[in-house]
Amino acid sequence: MKNWSIALVLACVLPACVTINIYFPAAAAEKAADKIIDDVWQLKNGAEKPNTNTVEPK
Repeated sequence: MKNWSIALVLACVLPACVTINIYFPAAAAEKAADKIIDDVWQLKNGAEKPNTNTVEPK
């Protein structure tokens, strides 16, 4: 019974140690962050809300 308990604990603990890394393109993330910062500053300075419905070509 003890061996089954140890095996069950190991079966649950070992998969929990797996790390999944997701890599985002740094340039795209930086460009998106710059756009958000620019939009926030424009709203702070009293400009009207930017149109976010347009899709930029890639």
